[in-house]
Amino acid sequence: MKTKSFIKAAALSAVFFFASCSKDDKSDTGISAADVGTHAKMDQVSNDVEDVVESQYFTQNPSVVGKSSDIAAMLPSCATSTVVVVGTTWTRTVDFGTTGCAMPNGNVLKGKIIVSGSTIFNNQSYVITYTFDNFYHNDALVQGTRTVTRSVQATTANTNAHPVYVMDINMSVTFPNLGTYTRVGTRTRELIEGYTTLSISDNVYVVTGSWTTTKPDGNIHTVTISTPLRIDIASCPIYKLVSGGLHITKNAHFADINYGTGTCDNVYTISIDGGTAIPQTF
Repeated sequence: MKTKSFIKAAALSAVFFFASCSKDDKSDTGISAADVGTHAKMDQVSNDVEDVVESQYFTQNPSVVGKSSDIAAMLPSCATSTVVVVGTTWTRTVDFGTTGCAMPNGNVLKGKIIVSGSTIFNNQSYVITYTFDNFYHNDALVQGTRTVTRSVQATTANTNAHPVYVMDINMSVTFPNLGTYTRVGTRTRELIEGYTTLSISDNVYVVTGSWTTTKPDGNIHTVTISTPLRIDIASCPIYKLVSGGLHITKNAHFADINYGTGTCDNVYTISIDGGTAIPQTF
């Protein structure tokens, strides 16, 4: 009886030991190339959505410094925009239809983005809210509500007063065959060049920030913009994102996305745990 009890106890101990090892192995798994590619795709979602939101703010507030014309250049012709004003709140709905509407960079959007704000415009601190209605970015479902606080100020990126957008991120993206990724954090987008002209085509932005991304399996990645992202419409009107980098960490593992140093293309590189940088395309 003692022998049987000992064997049973040993067997249970082994089960708990291996279960513990399996759990630890899962929590310490590395960052895959597929993970890094998914982060890059989520950044494309953010960049395109930010363009749409900014276009609606410019349209609703034509008195803003510069940008009182050429607004249509920010949206594809297949998108429609309608406005409703109730009291001191305006709401603009941008409808990309149900069959797909291509942005200039080739990304296909479907569904609606709903943008709202106050009719009392204030350059010191103006809050814009936007949400999604059955909205898809390249067949990925985008959900959540985000707020943007716009101000005009000097920063280290530009010592002259310029528009600064601080974005409170709380969104999820569901990719076909991959599941739902959730992103929470802050992203700051500064319009550092072209803000005094009427044309959109000379805009240059820099983006900084950090956030966490929760994968479908529950694992969490921490993401920091390690080198400010540069979105250069003046030099690269199609692909726009020309330089900068992201640093992704999970436990002892890390990965880096490098968008280059200014070349107008859709190429970026990924490096995992300090390994060789591998070129990728969006």
